[in-house]
Amino acid sequence: MASPDIKTLLVVWHSRTGASKQLAMAAERGAIDIARTLQATQRFRIVMKAADDAQPHDLLSADAYLFCAPENLAALSGAMKEFFDRNYYPVLDQLNGRPYALMISAGSDGQNALRQAERICTGWRLTAACPPLIVNTNAQTPEAILAPKTLKPADLEAAATHGGTLAALLL
Repeated sequence: MASPDIKTLLVVWHSRTGASKQLAMAAERGAIDIARTLQATQRFRIVMKAADDAQPHDLLSADAYLFCAPENLAALSGAMKEFFDRNYYPVLDQLNGRPYALMISAGSDGQNALRQAERICTGWRLTAACPPLIVNTNAQTPEAILAPKTLKPADLEAAATHGGTLAALLL
């Protein structure tokens, strides 16, 4: 973990069409807003990491986590799954009890990706800070699935609430 005086929220995300990245950015905004409201910006930092770039030291130096990924073919996206695979054992039994939240962008359901991520977080013995967020983009055709996404304001606000919840728990 970071200095005891500074709390760190690590946001790990993967996105192909922009939906999950938008969720991650909205969560970052929500966390910053709460830190400002609590007059705690000097005691709080957010580290945003693409799933490909996040390493065990990033997980070990954070106090809380927000994992944000798309569901692809009824599973976590490959890059997000690879992040969990690559980092799982190097940090096992070293993150116990830390808070986390999950956000999944899905074309219709998102439940399988959510279950995958929840099992991994359970194995790491993390503590869910809030109910998971699944944002349904209703993308059902190949063209819609591959198209860049623009999320609804209500979905972005829900993501901001997730980020704010984690920030409030840390501060």
